[in-house]
Formats: sequence, C-alpha cells, structure tokens
Amino acid sequence: MSENDPFQTLASRIAYQNPWITVEHQDVLRPDGKPGIYGIVRFANRAVGVLPIDETGHVWMVGQYRRPVEAWSWEMPEGGVPYEEDLEAGALRELEEEVGIKAETLIKVLDMDLSNSVSDETAICFVAYGLSRGNLAPEGTEVLTIKQLHFTQLLAEVEAGKIRDALTVATVYRTYHLAQTNQLPAALTKMMLAHPDGE
Repeated sequence: MSENDPFQTLASRIAYQNPWITVEHQDVLRPDGKPGIYGIVRFANRAVGVLPIDETGHVWMVGQYRRPVEAWSWEMPEGGVPYEEDLEAGALRELEEEVGIKAETLIKVLDMDLSNSVSDETAICFVAYGLSRGNLAPEGTEVLTIKQLHFTQLLAEVEAGKIRDALTVATVYRTYHLAQTNQLPAALTKMMLAHPDGE
C-alpha cells in the first residue's frame, strides 16, 4: 500500500480568497491517468473548541444560527486561532469572548482533521474547568445565546442527534470516554457523571 499522493498537480491557482479561507483550484492527473480537477479549501486559522465544565458538572453552551447549513446550532465555545498564536491562549480567549468565562485548567482531548477530502482545516479541542466569571465580548459577526446543561444531559442530546456540530459531538464522546476510563481528574469525572438530580 502506497502512502504517497496518487494525484499529479499540473497547475494551481487561487480561485477565491478572504481573510479566513483560500480556495485553491488544481488541474491534475487523476490516479487513473486521466485529466481532472481538484479543489482545496485552505484555512488561515486552526479551529479550537472548549468544553467548559463547572463545579456542578454543568457545561456552558453557545447557540447560534449557522448560515451554511441554514439551521440553529448548539455548540461548545469554538473559534479560530491564528498559527502564530499559542493554542491554549487562543482557546481561553475564545471561551471568555463567547460565554464570559475564564478557566484555570485546560486539558487537551482531541486533535483532528476536518473534512479532509476538501479542506486542510485542523481542530484542537479542550476540556476546561476551574471556571470563573470573565468579560463577555462576542465578535460583530456573532449573535449568541448561552445556556448551561449538565454533562449527562449534553451527552443525551448528542446521542439523540439534537446536537450535530462535529467538534462538540466528538469532544463530548471523547471526554465521556476519558472519564469512563479514569483518564481525567477524579473530581472532574465525579462532577460530570453524577446525575444532576442526585439520583
């Protein structure tokens, strides 16, 4: 099995560009030897997501309308971190901007590729705890609604398909696995997995 690129690039040009993405058009020879095209979306920033869990096991969530899918979406705080910015600093910045929360501790739980057939976007996701109030400062492009729900309720909504955002779904499942396999601090695991009604 070869791990080399089976496509041969004959020519490449920028079809579209803005401060966040560049769309690259390539003329290629396909693996079957026939001429073809390939489009790649290149991202200026790395995606970050933060799952903030408070001392009662509740998670701070952000709701907003997502134009590409024409639907409302509940998500953990997410955003873009420039390559020259420290990842953890960027994650903490996004957390404070979107939900007005600071965190003492971040645990990296995921590092993954997104839509890797058409895009070079990567995502790094964290769990945050040791929360305190900060300064809410959403960007001018954001109209956000904030809510809290217990981690067990969030997990149930993910399992029911009510939450569809890829970063949130992957991070919730990964965090649940880490808690179940004792790979998170014991106090955090206890907060997350305890039933919110004490049952």
